[in-house]
Amino acid sequence: MADMNKRKAGVLLHITSLPSDYGIGDLGDNAYKFVDSLSDAAVGLWQMLPVGPTGYGDSPYAARSAFAGNELLISPRLLYLDGYLDISDAMDKALPSERVDYGEARALKMPMLRRAAEAFMESRGSAYKEYEEFRRKEGWWLEDYSLFQVLTDEFNDSRWFLSWPEELKMRKAEALEEKRKEKKKEIDVYAVLQYFFYKQFTDLKAYANERGIELIGDIPIFVAGDSSDAWSHRELLQIDEEGEQEASSGVPPDAFSADGQLWGNPLYRWSEHERTGFKWWIDRFRKNLELFDIVRVDHFRGFEACWEVPKGETTAKNGKWVKSPGQQLFDALRKELGDSLPIIAEDLGVITPEVEALRVRNGFPGMKILQFAFAFENGEWQTGNAYLPHNIERMSVAYTGTHDNNTTKGWYEELDDGMKDYVRRYFECGDEEVLWKMIRSLMGSPALFAIFPMQDILGLGSEARMNVPSTCGTSNWSWKMRKEDLATPSLEGIKYYSHLYGRDK
Repeated sequence: MADMNKRKAGVLLHITSLPSDYGIGDLGDNAYKFVDSLSDAAVGLWQMLPVGPTGYGDSPYAARSAFAGNELLISPRLLYLDGYLDISDAMDKALPSERVDYGEARALKMPMLRRAAEAFMESRGSAYKEYEEFRRKEGWWLEDYSLFQVLTDEFNDSRWFLSWPEELKMRKAEALEEKRKEKKKEIDVYAVLQYFFYKQFTDLKAYANERGIELIGDIPIFVAGDSSDAWSHRELLQIDEEGEQEASSGVPPDAFSADGQLWGNPLYRWSEHERTGFKWWIDRFRKNLELFDIVRVDHFRGFEACWEVPKGETTAKNGKWVKSPGQQLFDALRKELGDSLPIIAEDLGVITPEVEALRVRNGFPGMKILQFAFAFENGEWQTGNAYLPHNIERMSVAYTGTHDNNTTKGWYEELDDGMKDYVRRYFECGDEEVLWKMIRSLMGSPALFAIFPMQDILGLGSEARMNVPSTCGTSNWSWKMRKEDLATPSLEGIKYYSHLYGRDK
């Protein structure tokens, strides 16, 4: 279990952003090189985004399963070393690119991965018994997921509620059984790919843990409407008998959006979760804690109350807050998984006293984003801002920014002159020094963990931003680092401050 009491430094880098010859970062050689660099730099935490299989838009926060891993993260080179791919597949089909192109990566990798899965099944080698045990153990989610992916391929659409035949949409037993027989080989391929993913990921985690590095994962609070979870467990969601959502998730109007944000995810039918003793949630956290030492829970405030938008609304304006049984859920998790839950609460935005009380009562550190710390009000600097380094409390995880923010260099360059002056005065430095003064201030702050996007460590500008919320485009989720930046020298500044401020791993 992760040590949630020791001061540590960390780096935020999604696996997709690792350098790769296959168009998208993966669990292969460069992931291990990155671990080595973190270890050499005394960095104790590697934070990632959700690792589930992505759908339209390729947001890791809208995965096709809450339990499956993204097949595109599987390393072909490791499959070659295991004997499931020819050298021509693993070495000679490079897709050099400065950014991730998910369409090209799929076109290159999926046929290759299918061949590896077929070779694995045909060989029935020494690992086959391990695979069979994996499939037995994980069948409660794996069988539905594998069939869901096969049907998505067949109909070229994951929207089961919109374009699938009625008997499959409604999960008629005879239709499902017929498809399982008809598509057995394709279903087996997806099951093997999940075995590959989990094997490669757990091997990487073991390697990192041996070097004193803990992995931080990310659990989106909601599931996607076009996910295997929604299709196979609609009783847990506000989805009616016809497969239509009764309500959608979102956030209310605020200073940034007059209409609020309509996310569109189905909301939970909490009464059913309570009836089952929160079994689905327990399974979900248990599965994530097999892959990660610590998990960040996205939109933590939703465990106190969710913004529920009625069916048919085109904006989030007419929603309402509906209470969630958060404390009951966390009590159930502790009963099954142990008293010390290694959870980071994403508590950004407008947080009520009730949400803060839920976080504090359960001992979860919240998040502090330094880019949010600087504000004027009535012509005065807001020196009491909770995100300013001198105000950060110990039970916090401090970041310069996250995947949803601009890079810190890009953020500073876009500030107006007055705000730049405030930032320079706070850190007593010139423009060129601001970035590393911000990093140093968080390393020296009382915060339990200080975590920095790799883009900030590399001093990159807006061109390296990971995501712009509420947009969908090729610039989102597509940033990749260069191979030469994997080397330890890029982390020397973090290493120095880790020693200086007692954050050594």
